[in-house]
Amino acid sequence: MRLVLDTDVMVAAIRSDAGAARRLLLACLQRQHLMLVSVPLMIEYEAVMTRSEHLDAAGLTARDVNALLDAVVVVAKPVRFTFLWRPMLKDPDDDMVLETAVNGRADRLVTFNRRDFGVAGRQFGIGICSPGDALEAQEKRK
Repeated sequence: MRLVLDTDVMVAAIRSDAGAARRLLLACLQRQHLMLVSVPLMIEYEAVMTRSEHLDAAGLTARDVNALLDAVVVVAKPVRFTFLWRPMLKDPDDDMVLETAVNGRADRLVTFNRRDFGVAGRQFGIGICSPGDALEAQEKRK
């Protein structure tokens, strides 16, 4: 499955070792899914995940997060934007996530903010789901 993980999913993955977001990220790192990333999305991941409140909650350092992001880059498929779909959503940062999904031909965009992406996801034929839903779909495919 070709996935784009919203930044909120990446943050949840580092903050909780018991959640679906962590399990989904680990599945992507183990190449059970093809994770799609773009340069703007990777910059967003780094900027948000290295905020002090997230580092403190996760018990990590910025170096730890950067090591994780380096591992993501190794396994992920880079997406180049051939077309920008802005502005389409209320939050400009969400537009960048959507553009990664559209240009990368993602099967699913994984987010905790499904409502923010719903109409656009239907317009482009991309499933918008939570990390738990993505894991459930993975189990059904086995």
